[in-house]
Amino acid sequence: MVRTYGICSLSYVPNLLIFLLFFLCTSRVVVSLPEDSSAIISRFQQYLQINTAQPSPDYSGAADFIFSQAKTIGLESQSIEFVKGKPVLLLKWPGTNPDLPSILLNSHTDVVAAEYHKWTHPPFDAHLDKTGDIYARGSQDMKCVGMQYLEAIRRLKNSGFQPVRTLYVSFVPDEEIGGHDGAEKFAQSEEFEKMNVGIVLDEGLASTNENYRVFFGERCPWWLVIKATGSPGHGSKLYDNSAMENLLKSIESIRRFRASQFDLVKAGLRAEGEVISVNMVFLKAGTPSPTGFVMNLQPSEAEAGFDIRVPPTADEKMLEKRLEEEWAPSSRSMTFEFKQRVSTLNEFGKPVVTATDDSNPWWSLLEGAVKKANGKLGKPEVFPASTDARYFRLRGLPAIGFSPMANTPILLHDHNEFLNQAEYLKGIEIYESIIKAYTSYTEHTRNDAYRDEL
Repeated sequence: MVRTYGICSLSYVPNLLIFLLFFLCTSRVVVSLPEDSSAIISRFQQYLQINTAQPSPDYSGAADFIFSQAKTIGLESQSIEFVKGKPVLLLKWPGTNPDLPSILLNSHTDVVAAEYHKWTHPPFDAHLDKTGDIYARGSQDMKCVGMQYLEAIRRLKNSGFQPVRTLYVSFVPDEEIGGHDGAEKFAQSEEFEKMNVGIVLDEGLASTNENYRVFFGERCPWWLVIKATGSPGHGSKLYDNSAMENLLKSIESIRRFRASQFDLVKAGLRAEGEVISVNMVFLKAGTPSPTGFVMNLQPSEAEAGFDIRVPPTADEKMLEKRLEEEWAPSSRSMTFEFKQRVSTLNEFGKPVVTATDDSNPWWSLLEGAVKKANGKLGKPEVFPASTDARYFRLRGLPAIGFSPMANTPILLHDHNEFLNQAEYLKGIEIYESIIKAYTSYTEHTRNDAYRDEL
């Protein structure tokens, strides 16, 4: 869009101002604005306005919207349902050499729920304020990335660019509840095998400074429930090894371990993704009564739940030993079970991580593409939580977590989640550069050799 200013009429103005205005008017100053930026932002808002919050995401609405975008861009599209009502949306831009391993850009369509009354603007209105901030659930996690993929492809196609490698874009369900009916089944499917994927890009996190954050691995969830048992007793009686006493001893031991890990982060000695985090998420005990709980009865059972996140650098055996001997020893009439436990190692005993050096050409290409688009990458990190990228890494594929949001507060799952429109538009330029570099790469990669080694 070009805005022009022509000859203007003047009344009395000081001589210097007359000269400046005359120069501006007769020179026809041209102010260049981002091409079609309002339409780009509008499409982003439309996607954000589809309520795909768990536990009842509108997947059909999201599919209709994504497929409409694919049609206008000129991409092939299909819907694959490994579980009824939970579609994996797959878009394809064929390359001129389909024998080369393809590129997969992955995102998830679901978002977490929001407490409406704690938001300044309704979480599914996609409100754009005067400063350019777009408030919506999913604005950072991760509808922004899915739409940035499509906008970057739209620009490349409009410019006449033709990829050498085939490019796939996937929109998967249920990431916010583990991805078991989405990316996990997709990565294990025959359909995925036929795609011959060589590299996967998935989500990252916002950065509070000018450097984009990038992730080569992630902490694995160990969802643990510890249970203590003992004889019931009168509320006034003091005796050893009651269920509550034993559980509290465990909680205190876990608290001390948590503090030791957190101290490393506070001191700047470790990044958040490099330590074992432990957070208690529920405490269950007591004998219910019509008015609450029986106050003069010590319960015979008590249990607590913990969300533990284990980095790929951790020693799982040592953590297991700590659990058995300190946190839930059988000598104190304690038991434990995992509601979910994901190993940091693959089936061959190797950490599930992606190389971030010259041995991985995809990493070098990413660095170069971001730099070419005037962006900066920070030090590669371990993602502090879990993403769908782990399912692709388990297949022996390189997978990089990356969401181009710089100078942005980290608000995923928080109240008033937002992304500034300028950062969103800049992210499209970043992906345009990455897609161009990845799909133009014609050298042989080490994927096949790596899989043979595994």
